[in-house]
Amino acid sequence: MPIYEYRCAGCGGRFSVFWRSFSDVNEGKILCKRCGSKEVSRLVSKVRVVRSEESRLDDMADPSAWGDFDENDPKSMGRFMRKMMSEIGDEAGDLGAEFEEVVDRLEAGQDPEAIERDMPDLLGDGAAGGPAGLGSSGAPGSDLYSGSDFDN
Repeated sequence: MPIYEYRCAGCGGRFSVFWRSFSDVNEGKILCKRCGSKEVSRLVSKVRVVRSEESRLDDMADPSAWGDFDENDPKSMGRFMRKMMSEIGDEAGDLGAEFEEVVDRLEAGQDPEAIERDMPDLLGDGAAGGPAGLGSSGAPGSDLYSGSDFDN
């Protein structure tokens, strides 16, 4: 049961037609739904490929697919975070208004450490090993990676 898209030469309108079978497509007469013209041409429709979660995650893990991602550029980080969320979709659940605010601020070019200072409860109590979700001490200058394998 194919669905084909058509464009009318008379009015420029675009419309879809649902056919009961492929043989009906060849035998049927198409009239524009807006102006009734017989001068219509079939268009190539957009195609969407359904991919598994594993396939989408594999693509996101491949650095060559990251495009112009620059970990030192807040705008690039924000774009990348938004792209990842669109790839993951509903599976990520609701990350809340705080996540949206962080991404918006990154896309505006704000420094990630300034965002962290402005939003001390962002990671929740003790999420990064200290009060207010900051590094192990919660003191200024500590960061999310203090006390971790990322220390130099």
